Amino acid sequence: MTITEESGRVHGYADLSRLMGLMTGDEKHGPAATSTLDVLWVLYDRVLRVRPERPEDPERDRFLLSKGHGPMAYYAVLAAKGFVPVEWLARFGAYDSPLGHHPDRTLVPGVEIGSGSLGHGLPIAVGTALGLRAQGLRRPRVWTLVGDAELDEGSNHEAIAYAGPTGLENLHAVVVDNSSAGHARPGGIAARFEAAGWSAATVDGRDHAALYDAFTAPHPSRPHVVVARVEPKNS
Repeated sequence: MTITEESGRVHGYADLSRLMGLMTGDEKHGPAATSTLDVLWVLYDRVLRVRPERPEDPERDRFLLSKGHGPMAYYAVLAAKGFVPVEWLARFGAYDSPLGHHPDRTLVPGVEIGSGSLGHGLPIAVGTALGLRAQGLRRPRVWTLVGDAELDEGSNHEAIAYAGPTGLENLHAVVVDNSSAGHARPGGIAARFEAAGWSAATVDGRDHAALYDAFTAPHPSRPHVVVARVEPKNS
């Protein structure tokens, strides 16, 4: 848990629904946000090496939200962890608010990329992992969160195919699978990554213990993907 500026209040997972409820306006991407909530919480609470007081630390882990449409869960977690003031949430989507309907890395502390155009996050994550390797930075890990429908984009296919043989051990992807992809894949999502040389795990995307175990599983000399299955988008 983290103490925020909201009267010194300590925020934990139980507060996330309330924090998300502070955000109003365009809710057409609500399922895109709620599907990611548990993944985001486990990452920021137990896995990512990031600190709000040092958002530009060269040794930090990099988290890239590719599934940037409907970012309410992301903003709620950033607020709970002290990256942004809780007071910002009520202005979500307003003309003069830094919290837009797509995250903006120039306006929101802790955000690594501007995102929302599907298919960009994983390729950028591959480039980021390569850049860290070129700089000799071995400790930082790169994480990206994508949606299952994003995998219909060709840019992701190329990134998956490249990262495996390159042995990007510091690269991690989380695919939130809410059954919204337009094209089925023989063997499922994990098989697609495994065929390209990735380590892969498929878990219940609402089970925090299972998510943590999958996120922290060893995968020497290979990138790692976790497929987090949640309820279907249209259920």
